[in-house]
Amino acid sequence: MKKEDKPAPKINSDIFKLRLHLLDFAFILLGLSFMPCTRRKYFVRAQKQKYDILIVPGIPYDGKQWNFIMKGRVYWAKYLFDKGMVKNIMFSGSAVHTPWFEGKIMALYAKAIGIPETNIFTEDDAEHSTENIFFSYKKAREMGFAKIAFASDPIQSKALRRFIKQKVSAEIALIPMVYNYLREIDSEMFDPQIYTVSALAQNFVPLRERERFQKRFNGTLGKNIHKKNQIETNN
Repeated sequence: MKKEDKPAPKINSDIFKLRLHLLDFAFILLGLSFMPCTRRKYFVRAQKQKYDILIVPGIPYDGKQWNFIMKGRVYWAKYLFDKGMVKNIMFSGSAVHTPWFEGKIMALYAKAIGIPETNIFTEDDAEHSTENIFFSYKKAREMGFAKIAFASDPIQSKALRRFIKQKVSAEIALIPMVYNYLREIDSEMFDPQIYTVSALAQNFVPLRERERFQKRFNGTLGKNIHKKNQIETNN
């Protein structure tokens, strides 16, 4: 049997969900995550619409396998796609802390778990979560997509809610992950092998070596967006 023909190992979904729940519980206690009832309200509201494209923010890849947060975001995107709530998906993220473009890696996993390649797009410039939504929204609009949604884990969704509404567009729908709904696809979850050469950045330098702390912190707050946008426009 060839290496590429090896069957994809199953995800230990109990461990996968336990990690998500433990992380979620910790951040609920800190007030940094949406409560489960709030997530369900967002989901029910989103169910009444069909969105042209869903924006999913990236997370660093270590070159070995996706971590449980990336798994959650990609499988949640697949769940929403399979439900017919979104027609296309844009995974966002540059090569920030590791030499792989985060959005491209997630797109490879998305394709491997069954999302059609024709419905997958990437945004490759974002280096912070605020930039994930800003640059992806801009690209989606330029591509002609009108109804746009954003999906991530409950922690990141809550952290970005105000920024999205005030700095990007109040019309973007939030669809934070609802862990209980992921149980519906337990039997379909697997941990695929992907080949990452196409997602590898050339001449990679980590963000921490390119920028001082203050600039990185400003980027987290979304304060570098307009400078980057101006540079792109001038070019």
